[in-house]
Amino acid sequence: MAEKSEFRRYLINIDSISTQQLFTDCVVIGSGVAALRAAIEASEHRNIIMVCKGTMQDSNTYKAQGGIASVLNKADTFESHIADTLSTGCGICDENVVEHVVHQGPELVEQLLQWGTEFDLTGGHIATTLEGGHSHPRVAHAHGDETGRIIAETLIKKVRQISNIRILENFYTIDLLTTEDNKCVGIIGCDGQRGPQIIWAANTILATGGIGQLYRETTNPEGATGDGIAMAYRAGAVLRDLELVQFHPTTLYIAGATRALITETLRGEGAILVDNKGRKFMKNYHEAAELAPRDIVSRAILAQMRKTESTHVYLDVRHFDRTFFAQRFPFINELLDSFDIDIKKDLIPVRPSAHYMIGGVKTDTSAQTSIKNLYACGEIASTGLHGANRLGSNSLLEGLVFGKTAGQAITKSTRATAAHLKHPLIQYQIPHSDRTRLDTEDVRNSLRALMWRNVGITRMEQPLLEAQEIIRFWQRYVMDKIFDSPAGWECQNMLTTSLLIARTAEMRRESRGVHFRRDFPDTDDKNFKKHIEIKRET
Repeated sequence: MAEKSEFRRYLINIDSISTQQLFTDCVVIGSGVAALRAAIEASEHRNIIMVCKGTMQDSNTYKAQGGIASVLNKADTFESHIADTLSTGCGICDENVVEHVVHQGPELVEQLLQWGTEFDLTGGHIATTLEGGHSHPRVAHAHGDETGRIIAETLIKKVRQISNIRILENFYTIDLLTTEDNKCVGIIGCDGQRGPQIIWAANTILATGGIGQLYRETTNPEGATGDGIAMAYRAGAVLRDLELVQFHPTTLYIAGATRALITETLRGEGAILVDNKGRKFMKNYHEAAELAPRDIVSRAILAQMRKTESTHVYLDVRHFDRTFFAQRFPFINELLDSFDIDIKKDLIPVRPSAHYMIGGVKTDTSAQTSIKNLYACGEIASTGLHGANRLGSNSLLEGLVFGKTAGQAITKSTRATAAHLKHPLIQYQIPHSDRTRLDTEDVRNSLRALMWRNVGITRMEQPLLEAQEIIRFWQRYVMDKIFDSPAGWECQNMLTTSLLIARTAEMRRESRGVHFRRDFPDTDDKNFKKHIEIKRET
């Protein structure tokens, strides 16, 4: 698929001769679980530079509440975890990948424990709880509902102790640098003080996270603007399943406040969804009720909101013991207190929000993308694990496994060191544009509202086509400009990634997993039991 209105190989002018330069064996872009685990693994034999556009704490991993899924007790089995993942994935999981990730899980979770991760324990062993879609309690937690933060802090601490890992925070990666023969040779970015810098790298690991900020309602941090997908698209990588965006059913809905995740583990512990009349409704939509897969719960909540003409529904936890709740969900307990919500008296207002990008940059079992020397892991990658719907708490597991896999692949690569890298001359000049300059903040806000309205939880052909038309119009006045700050580059990346999501959502003319078409409500195995791949035409 080629979009002439937005095509540009690089976002800024490049002259590699006059640009400041750094050199490394491997550059890792990102700061979440996948990036950290990849850097740790690759550092055993290579020199690493890690770059992230904010601080090391600015990641989806850091905000993850739910936990990490793995077979950690004798009553559970690999076969059961595999079956649950495949069932949730609605027919398009890669079974070999599922088996690989599930079997790797226990060892890597145990390794986190040995590295100092403060998992919640019972009887000296890692405690596990039940979540929707899982047939056994297999979700490990740390500090109750702060699992992501605890894991991230453990990995960040370990990374900072490794002498051959250099960390560059507040470094915005603008583009991947590639050669004419389809090889990635590093990145160009900016730290805000020294201007553009090139980091030449024998290998590059893309671990930039998700796309939640493309939507008005999201659980994701501010940095989740789809930069990695846009960069990979411009570089010519194969992208896959971008239409598959997962919406989390329950985020705290307080008018005027930022959306905050209310973990589904709350429902696993017995919380009940009720509408604005106090009526339970989930049994009307699925036999598993509150423990149904996320896509079903999200659509059920949306349908009930429409029926009752309400902006939200509620979680009822009034039957919970107050002490248990505070100990089990300390973050949520503090959050609710800040809004004067008393769990023994009040219902918790919630509604769905954009949460996780299932699709992404296509990788093989070694985390290798279609571009030589470019690897991807974590939420940015499409590994085949999740299929059309991610099983809860499989994301941290995937990040661990494929982060390690990417790091291993680099240490084994015959071109893994900077000494083997030939630095090409890269000169790229963007023609001057006289078109009107739009306010990027206005475009960004309008884009997020458009994506929520037209490319959200339920979709139809006409709104999807209109979304593409509107985005292309904005692109004419934004993609032709040269920006010198992250706000402009983010806006350009958001437009690129949003258009790709809308386009692939239009192409999948069926309903499968998180992708629901009101005009094609049935699953069409004959024509769409497959992945949708796109690539920039050169």
